[in-house]
Amino acid sequence: MAESGDLTAAILQAAVDRIGGSARPGQGEMAGRVAASFSSGDHLLVQAGTGTGKSLGYLAPALAYLASNPEARVVIATATLALQAQLATKDIPAAVTACEEVTGKRISHAVVKGRGNYACLYRVRDGQGAVQDTLLGAGDLSSAAGPTDAASAAGIEVVALREWAEAESRGNGLADRDDAPSHGPQAWAHVSIPVRECLGSARCPYGQECFAELSRERARGSQLVVTNHALLAIDALHGGTALPSHDAVIIDEAHELVARVTGAASHELSPQALERVARRCLLWLEDDLGLEFLETADTLRVALDAAALGRVDDPDSAVVSAFRRVRDVSRRVVSALAGAADDNDRVQAAAAAKETFEVAERLAALSETDVIWLAERERFGRGAYQAPLSVAGLIRDQILADKPCVLTSATLRIGGDFDAVATSLGLWAGPESAGARTWQGVDVGSPFDYRRQAILYVARHLAPPHRDGISVDAMAEIAELVWAAGGRTLGLFASQRSAEAAARFCRAELPHATILCQGERQLPELTKQFVDDPEASLFGTLSLWQGIDVPGETCQLVIIDKIPFPRPDDPLLQARQRAVAEAGGNGFMAVAATHAGLLLAQGSGRLIRRSSDKGVVAVLDPRLLTARYGSFLRASMPDFWMTSDTETAIGALRRLSELRSLQASSRPATA
Repeated sequence: MAESGDLTAAILQAAVDRIGGSARPGQGEMAGRVAASFSSGDHLLVQAGTGTGKSLGYLAPALAYLASNPEARVVIATATLALQAQLATKDIPAAVTACEEVTGKRISHAVVKGRGNYACLYRVRDGQGAVQDTLLGAGDLSSAAGPTDAASAAGIEVVALREWAEAESRGNGLADRDDAPSHGPQAWAHVSIPVRECLGSARCPYGQECFAELSRERARGSQLVVTNHALLAIDALHGGTALPSHDAVIIDEAHELVARVTGAASHELSPQALERVARRCLLWLEDDLGLEFLETADTLRVALDAAALGRVDDPDSAVVSAFRRVRDVSRRVVSALAGAADDNDRVQAAAAAKETFEVAERLAALSETDVIWLAERERFGRGAYQAPLSVAGLIRDQILADKPCVLTSATLRIGGDFDAVATSLGLWAGPESAGARTWQGVDVGSPFDYRRQAILYVARHLAPPHRDGISVDAMAEIAELVWAAGGRTLGLFASQRSAEAAARFCRAELPHATILCQGERQLPELTKQFVDDPEASLFGTLSLWQGIDVPGETCQLVIIDKIPFPRPDDPLLQARQRAVAEAGGNGFMAVAATHAGLLLAQGSGRLIRRSSDKGVVAVLDPRLLTARYGSFLRASMPDFWMTSDTETAIGALRRLSELRSLQASSRPATA
């Protein structure tokens, strides 16, 4: 067998040939470094800019490693289910075929997701009655056009989902939600099951047919397993029970990992959820205990309504007293529901009660390693939330401890180096520090010439943003920039209120322009219109900073109204910032500036998505130039040519607009 590096290079070339691509230096460098990481056992952080082709950059060395080690297994974790599906249906099949051409070996691969992403046959066939009254809660009905319409629509979806699940079972499918008929979350809840309430394959009457178990069985029989950050986090939290044992991990979109692990380790408790659990348990409880359990929902609701929103840190407060009340009563409910193992509905109700008890117990403890806070959601009212103060130790000890891990993204060098990201992952501050397993960081660059393709314009003449919302001067600047660009603008705003205000202003100033605003319609519909109408502009908030990919002339101007520091009322990030400061560090730089740097890197990266793209990133916050932390933030962004002269930015956008007009006029007319 050829040396690892040679085999990796051969597989990479064959894969690139298969997809009709061309060699990219950064991709080749990445593949070589990943192969070296597998050989040395060191962790590797790889920043691979947009257009590098990082999927093949890590797939080629992974397949070379597996071809040389037939008993080994590699897990690849992506940030979202959508990215997971793209990898599994497009990139991996091409790479696996290329590997077979080079080595003569066919590497087996499988996708595994969380249990809630598969239909549950017990719910589909037998478990309908126990959750019938939770299909549409009071909040859902009140927000719908009418209770009958909402219930009828959901009922039709449930029937279609049941028929689909049965067809999947007959056809040896997996009943993956991504392949299901169109449906809403309420309907899906009726044919799926929370992890806590799963009876287990040994107990469930349909355990031998279970879709989730079948997906895990296929994963155990595969060398290459594709999952997502959330399931990787659940595997870490539960001692390696969610994924098959593996010898190496590749984490794509690794800048999202801390947030995903935090989400998996977080919990919430609301009066509505508590009432639903209590009603499920009533059938098997003595009247007094059942009534007491129901009344804890009212106790919690009253305490939440009377408390101030934000972090909870007073053990003598009324809301903490309510947490204790829920904890104590739910503990007694769990004891009362124990036994009667022959009643599956009772077993599931007991599991729901136990989960309620564990969440309430954690909320009531007010542990110094947790952040507890109260918040209000638009549809569901107030609730209590818990998240770990830090997940660095969990990631270090449960994901990175005993196997090499490759973490890759287009944005890992925040402030010009890897230290901020490495620290958040539980790695020490620099590669040379002592530790059980060392790490290396490498930036393989980007195929794009950012300084020739784009301008970073910072509106130094504007006043710094204030908390009252976007200023009239800033909105006037936005309107002028959109006019100069002829639309084709992606506006990234720090708040929904600012996005809506800017949209109203631009519609008034530019009556012939098409200004789309997030929240006015579903985001996929808005995105499609933005792509289909090159002269349209799309304004929005956080989901647009990272979740939209629009190459070409559709997007030639990205406007960022404000440096995206964490909201001052974000309890978790504020608590993390204070913890760093109390430990002697710079909390602002370690948390707030790093958070802002990551989002600026992601947001400004929306502009250049291919080598022919050109345009302007306009930042309307002068602090990017004038504040001491400005250089740190600019070092997190692509290396654009920079100016603070408004006329230079306007002139560049007008030239792009005129060039488009000339190209359009020179095209031959079509019949």
